[in-house]
Amino acid sequence: MAAAPRWFRPVAVLALVWNLLGCAAYLADVTVTPDDVARMTPAQQELYRTRPRWAVAATATAVWGGAAGCLGLALRKRWSLPLLVASLAGVIVQDAALFGLTRVASTGSPVVIPLQALVLGVSIGLVVLARTASRRGWLS
Repeated sequence: MAAAPRWFRPVAVLALVWNLLGCAAYLADVTVTPDDVARMTPAQQELYRTRPRWAVAATATAVWGGAAGCLGLALRKRWSLPLLVASLAGVIVQDAALFGLTRVASTGSPVVIPLQALVLGVSIGLVVLARTASRRGWLS
């Protein structure tokens, strides 16, 4: 296995923390109680109630696959690449549901679009990083 640059492991660990924050947000979302939903605005309640289950599953794939893939990067393991590709696919499907099937762009928080753009950008970047690391022999 070739030596990875000094920045590689800190970037992988930072990416793992980013994805663990996504896992925490996912868990907070799927453990919302009926009382929590009742405190939402009517528009938020509608978005929460009408989202398809497959979109929630895509989010799970995105965050848990991303966390596992980043752990693999930090450990310099080749299996990180397919996990990060699956995570990116989850982000894309999640975004398709979020922006294609709901009215989140018009009824959600103004930070939704920039945040999802950032999530997509990081996901793409992680796949590129894993692919580069694999090609250069940094992963075993």
